Amino acid sequence: MDGDKKRFLTAVSILVGSTVGAGGLGIPYVAAQTGFFATLGYIVLIGLIIITINLYFGEVVLRTKGKHQVAGYGKKYLGRKAEIALEFAVIFGVYSAIVAYMIGIGESLSFLFFGNSNSSLLLGILFGLGMSVLFWRGLKALKKFEKLGVSMILILLVLIVVVFAKDINPVNLYSFNLGNLFLPFGVVLFAMTSFYAIPQISMILHDNEKIMKKALITGTLISMVFYILFTLVVVGVNGMNTPEIATLGLGGIFILLGVLTMFTSYLTLGNALQENFMYDERFKKKNAWIFASLLPILIFVAVKLLGFFSFVKIISLGGVVSGGLIAILILFMVKKAKKKGNRKPEYKLPIHWLVIGFLSLIFIFGLIIQFLK
Repeated sequence: MDGDKKRFLTAVSILVGSTVGAGGLGIPYVAAQTGFFATLGYIVLIGLIIITINLYFGEVVLRTKGKHQVAGYGKKYLGRKAEIALEFAVIFGVYSAIVAYMIGIGESLSFLFFGNSNSSLLLGILFGLGMSVLFWRGLKALKKFEKLGVSMILILLVLIVVVFAKDINPVNLYSFNLGNLFLPFGVVLFAMTSFYAIPQISMILHDNEKIMKKALITGTLISMVFYILFTLVVVGVNGMNTPEIATLGLGGIFILLGVLTMFTSYLTLGNALQENFMYDERFKKKNAWIFASLLPILIFVAVKLLGFFSFVKIISLGGVVSGGLIAILILFMVKKAKKKGNRKPEYKLPIHWLVIGFLSLIFIFGLIIQFLK
């Protein structure tokens, strides 16, 4: 395999690995509560919006010399206030994600080994400590484990479809609850958000940036197809009995699928957060590692002991607050980057204030609905 193909597959793996995670495990639950076809509409609509914004952010990255993370690009093109807003959004979003991953993995491993959730706190802590070792190794570990993890995810998805397709009950797919119509928005947005991975993809594609556009589109489409098939099977089989962490209702090997999806996303997002602290906040590596790997464990322990936030509540809140705010600022960022960028990009997309306004209103509406509920 030539160098371009290897880098392309690595880039796609990183994007899929950062996208397919805890949010995807929550989609079948909200689909069961709302209706499969309504949730399918959310996956397609939000997926297409995310492809658009990923491509816009990719253009911003390609127009800019030097290494930055999301907040760094915000500062360069929108100023200090935008940087602060993006720092908050990134940190809030990543912490929401990796705390949700620790909840999901803790419960998954507890069910896998002991048949109940009694050991979920301890196993979540042990998982977090294990991930901190990989964070310390940085991008080298990321390349190695992303490709392995994503390969396993796709193989196990095929197994799910093959094993459970015959057990799908169409009646479970045709239900619809108008009262929960807006329930999937935050969860699906959280599940599709992958902005954090794009600066890392740029680093992976160094001197091969011409394939970034194709990698961003391919990675996002693979994630959409994964979510659609996964939700179809889980809701089709379990109906209203679908648990918040969907794989807990499918048996041992499929609980392992959930662990792998959250593992790859945790690794990508945690590494992105660590690099954000190092490159944009100028933290020393040790301090960045502590904030990116050890502090989330303490937050996880607090959330578990207080018992206020459920798995789905965390990812839904993280989706509308973090994903929505970052997406809106990226739309404004690309407008500025087209004028102030210091590098010729490998691709260009047209942008208009009507597009910025329309997409921003969608995210603002989702945020309002989330807080009203």
